[in-house]
Amino acid sequence: MPEMTYADAVREGLAEEMRRDKLVWALGEDLSTAHGSTSAFQYHGLIDEFGPKRIVNTPISESTIMAAAVGAAVAGTRPVADLRMVDFGLCAMDELVNQAAKIRYMFGGQARVPLVVREAAGIRRGAAAQHSQSLESWFVHIPGLVVVMPATPADGKGLLKSSIRCDDPVVFLEHKDLWTTKGYVPEGDDYLIPLGKARIARSGKDITIVAWSRMALLATAAADELGKSGIEAEVIDLRTLWPWDLEAVLTSIRKTGRLFVPQETVQVGGFAAEIIAEVIDKLGEMLKYPPKRIGAPRMPVPYSPPLEDEYRVTEKDIVAAVKAMFTQNS
Repeated sequence: MPEMTYADAVREGLAEEMRRDKLVWALGEDLSTAHGSTSAFQYHGLIDEFGPKRIVNTPISESTIMAAAVGAAVAGTRPVADLRMVDFGLCAMDELVNQAAKIRYMFGGQARVPLVVREAAGIRRGAAAQHSQSLESWFVHIPGLVVVMPATPADGKGLLKSSIRCDDPVVFLEHKDLWTTKGYVPEGDDYLIPLGKARIARSGKDITIVAWSRMALLATAAADELGKSGIEAEVIDLRTLWPWDLEAVLTSIRKTGRLFVPQETVQVGGFAAEIIAEVIDKLGEMLKYPPKRIGAPRMPVPYSPPLEDEYRVTEKDIVAAVKAMFTQNS
């Protein structure tokens, strides 16, 4: 398996799907002409192979991009709509939430929307309040949407390929800090990761940590640090938030008896609360300690670097919170 960056792995996955299926195409702002933008390295060279009819530059209008993609998907193609930042994707919420997510249901299954919506999420240094949000819980709340948040280059490629082949609209959220991370990535058209299947990032027996996207990497690093103190944490990377792999989480907790869920986004109303609620409902009587979560405060992401550092959920925060669950229980 070759080693490559997350951005290269996802681009390779898109190219493989475009070669496999001529109905797959991509649209967004400056996909083929930008230099130094967030799209330039993600689509580099694709227009040379596929041409301007399949790598389509659009106006700077997220609602236009989404409306065109929804119509094209219903008409039988498989568009990949790049909205850049999830923050800007809010300009296309009507087209995504009121149209794409509901068409299959409202048409009684006679029409489907095989659409992938790529959106960059998460805090990036100095990006501030309008370029740093993580809004995955918004999309999970909408019936009809599939929500994916990979953490590794291999998962980015495999999940994008599966998302493109899905017959429902998929919100594919990519953390900005992961684009340059490296990892070994399988090759070949047959490399797919099933939607809704979690990954055990680290095995352990004392506590289950459930995370996704960049937080899964921090949780794994935190688990390694906890191991030095004799706490063996099992880390589950959900990879897909809807559908999510509840059974993998329950299987782990039957072994560990404890649950901790860190999330980068605002803690209030986040997906961590949904995970904890489901676990309490299914396994509440066998838990050794009340499940805990951690998230960002309910405020905009600060621009000031020192304030941003206070806002972020860090590896140290995870370690401290997990240790407290054992100290308070002793």
